[in-house]
Amino acid sequence: MKRQLLMHVMTAVLVAGLVTMVGCSKPKVADPGTMNQGRIGETDAEKAARIEAERAARLEAERIKAQQIKAQQLKAQQLEAQRQARIIEAKSRFLNQNILFDFDSAELTGQAKVLLREKAEWLQANPSAAVMIEGHCDERGTTVYNLALGERRANTVRSYLVNLGVSSRRLGTVSYGEEKPLDPAPTDAAYRINRRAQFVIN
Repeated sequence: MKRQLLMHVMTAVLVAGLVTMVGCSKPKVADPGTMNQGRIGETDAEKAARIEAERAARLEAERIKAQQIKAQQLKAQQLEAQRQARIIEAKSRFLNQNILFDFDSAELTGQAKVLLREKAEWLQANPSAAVMIEGHCDERGTTVYNLALGERRANTVRSYLVNLGVSSRRLGTVSYGEEKPLDPAPTDAAYRINRRAQFVIN
């Protein structure tokens, strides 16, 4: 009898313990006011405002990046245009600045040597260019004499450029004597510019 009573008591204690455990482990129901929030304590309006701000910031960053890329492209185009302009200008100087000589002379003046050093620099910067050096004279003197003088002038220029390091294979010479004057007038000014060595790119 006592044994049965003890068993009933123990069973009652176990049942009470189980009931208590089940009651403590009951899942909590979420507060309706805190549902559907992206961050703790964030309301729907705050979430919408945050998303819009992030979108605006992303668009602004993309706009700034696009502007920077466009500015870099524009700068590169300007630099290339300047480079091309310098190339054209240097080529124009090379072709249009003739080497002038004194009357009945094939010797280089100081100014002629300065110009030839510039021309040598251009030739070294443009290694694929080959040129013809034309020797010219004014109309005074015989045709035969002027052809020979024009040849000496062209050869003097060629030799000076070779001494500056330009390959002789890139430099041809020809004499026109008095046949191709820049100015046909019988004046000292015309004679001066006609006594020349002139460059033509092949």
